[in-house]
Amino acid sequence: MDARRRMMSGFHNSKQEVRVRVVRVLANLPVPDISAAKGFYSDYLGLSNEEFNLGWVARYTSPDSGASVQLVSGDASAPEDSVISVQVDDVDGAYAEAQRLGYAIVHPLTTEPWGVRRFFVRAPDGNVINVAAHSS
Repeated sequence: MDARRRMMSGFHNSKQEVRVRVVRVLANLPVPDISAAKGFYSDYLGLSNEEFNLGWVARYTSPDSGASVQLVSGDASAPEDSVISVQVDDVDGAYAEAQRLGYAIVHPLTTEPWGVRRFFVRAPDGNVINVAAHSS
């Protein structure tokens, strides 16, 4: 079995180790106005649970399936918007690993006022990824 097929099937070489453990991935959809977009995502798509709304970012989730989306009108503290938010179990370790691998850090590791510890990293394809964990 080639390496790609092993990865897709969940089989890993014993020498491979997982460096970052992802807990959840959320799409960050750019919208000009969260209030104006809310009706479509909440009423039409049924993502009716508003988990949070900071004015510039809000998460809407289906009460039935748990499917979620985040609407972002412009990040309040980072210089760029991210395309996805990746929740990890160890954000400090993920930050150290991103630095070790030489990935561009777009927003430094920060504990935000709304209770999230996060950083932004630029993937080699140019996408900006928000890597986060809830502060304890």
